[in-house]
This record gives sequence, C-alpha cells and structure tokens, in this order.
Amino acid sequence: MVFMISGVDEAGKGPVLGPMCVAGILLDGTKIGELSRIGVKDSKQLTAKKREVLAGEIKELAEKYFILEVTSSRIDELRKIMTMNEIMVASFTKVLKELRPDHAFVDAADVIANRFGENIRMKYPGEIMITSEHKADVKYPIVSAASILAKVQRDLLVKQIENELGLEIGSGYPSDAKTIGFLEQWVKDNNSLPSFARSSWETSKNIFDKFDRNQKRLFDYDI
Repeated sequence: MVFMISGVDEAGKGPVLGPMCVAGILLDGTKIGELSRIGVKDSKQLTAKKREVLAGEIKELAEKYFILEVTSSRIDELRKIMTMNEIMVASFTKVLKELRPDHAFVDAADVIANRFGENIRMKYPGEIMITSEHKADVKYPIVSAASILAKVQRDLLVKQIENELGLEIGSGYPSDAKTIGFLEQWVKDNNSLPSFARSSWETSKNIFDKFDRNQKRLFDYDI
C-alpha cells in the first residue's frame, strides 16, 4: 500500500504588499530521499535562481502540488471576521484538501505549534495525521520543498506587480525601506493605498494617516 505524505508552507504571511502563497506537495513516502538528493532545503537558505531551478524539479517529482494564492484584498476581507491564525488554518486546510495525503507535515503558523496542527485536523474533512512544528521547513525536506514553491510563486507575483507599475516595490515587508518608501510615495501622490496593499496592516494605516493629516493641514489656513 502506498503511503502518501505532504508538506505545506507559506510565503507572504507578514508583508504589507502583495499576496500570500500557501504551497503543498504530495509525494510517495518512499521517494522522500529524492528531495534531499536534488538539494532541497529551506527556501531562505537558497538563492532566488536556485529556488527557481529546484521548483521545477520538485514539480516533476511530486505526485501532485497545489499553490493557493490569497490576495491582499482577500486577506483584508477575512480579517474582518477571522484572526490571522484562523486565516492560516483555513488556507493550509484548503491546500491539504486538494492533496489528500495520509500524513501532512506543516510549518506551524501559530506560537503553539500543536494547536495549529490540531485546528487543521479539526477542519479537515477526513482522517489525516498531522505533524505541526516550528521550523518544519528546516527539519523536513518535504516542507522545505513546499516553502520553495510558495516563495518562488510569491516572488513571481510581486515581480508582475512591479512590471505592471514600472516601479520597484521591494520585498513587500514592513522592514524593507524600499517597500516603505514606495508606499509613502504612492499614498502621497494618490491619497489612497494601492490595490495590492493590505489596508488592515498597521503599516498601511500609519502611512495613510500620516499623509492624510498632512493634506488636511493645508486647509487649516485662511488664505
């Protein structure tokens, strides 16, 4: 009997700009060694070029793979009724429903790793074993493979945004000076956030409030 396993990981949970991608792969349990053979490791330990090469090889090895793209606007909508942890549980569950493994290894997106796995298991329609750990993308090659697919897909989508704008937006993370500079200039020029910004993020709110107040001050003077 073939025992099928999956790895699931995300890229883009924290950015203020761009989508979140949650990727999963399905693999025959006897073929896990193939992932290490081709050099799979945590996506953060690889160059962008190496990730792109490995993504193609991972897709060829996998019985099946699925990448869920969650747009900024969708995240904002969901945050009105759910916490970010609940969004992560729902997203991971959706990926696993597409793959239907016997055993899933997931990179925990909750401070309590076991709770994250249990919440997925309760939402999953059927029997499934789940191993939920922090840094699972470092410990388990099958999760590393999922992290690579998620990262490559998110990078592609961010590059598409830049190509459409003809501007660089940086990584999209609040810690990126290029991202903050782009967002501040956009709000200053347009008095609105770009469609690919997460308006529910404090970073967006603070920048918008900053320039909104500056513009209001223009009308405080009698001319």
